[in-house]
Amino acid sequence: MNQLAKAVVDLVASDEPVEAVAVADGKDPAAVALGRRGGLKGGKARAAAMTPEQRSRAARKAVKARWAKQRESAKDKGSRSNSPNRACHT
Repeated sequence: MNQLAKAVVDLVASDEPVEAVAVADGKDPAAVALGRRGGLKGGKARAAAMTPEQRSRAARKAVKARWAKQRESAKDKGSRSNSPNRACHT
């Protein structure tokens, strides 16, 4: 809670303009604005702070997650994978 309060104060006290965010789903507009602001720089800042080994490890983890998701999707459809490495037997 203290971190959110500090972030809101920093947002209000900053000289940077904040985009108006339409919030219709009951979310706190200040929190939405903060999330949007951090999201604009998140990936680049995270990558810059990581060592090459850490970036490699994160990339491998992401690839495994994508492939697992694709396999689950293919399994749900009851079809074979569309992998180019798999021969087509018709």
